[in-house]
Amino acid sequence: MKTKSIPSTTEAERLVVQRVGQDVFRKAIMEHWHGRCPLTGITDPALLRASHIVPWAECETDALRLDVHNGLLLSALWDAAFEAGLVSFDDRGRPLRSPTITQAAAEQLYVQSAGQLKLTKVHLANLARHRAKHGFLHEGPIMASQG
Repeated sequence: MKTKSIPSTTEAERLVVQRVGQDVFRKAIMEHWHGRCPLTGITDPALLRASHIVPWAECETDALRLDVHNGLLLSALWDAAFEAGLVSFDDRGRPLRSPTITQAAAEQLYVQSAGQLKLTKVHLANLARHRAKHGFLHEGPIMASQG
């Protein structure tokens, strides 16, 4: 074993920029979605993510960063897929599948049988930005046979 290449320490001190209001956003999202992922039904807070539709870093204002209509309450797996642009939602709240997600991954997410989101007009505007950013061209759900 090469011990010379191992760092002398495995920790370092860093100056961190913390997102102020993230806890307020999460609480508001939990309340708005009644503490439940609308796609999976999961209610365990440790497995739920307050997902920004328009990412924090891309929000033009603090108000948008904290707006409950710029958020979804998703299970951790759905959140990861949404953040990566592998899934999105149409204007009826139905899941959309990116052509870049594998069939196996889509099946594990149960994209075709997932529930649908109840969305406001503000949600819809934010989701239009998400779909445009990630190249979703269709307004309707993408069928499992595609991709």
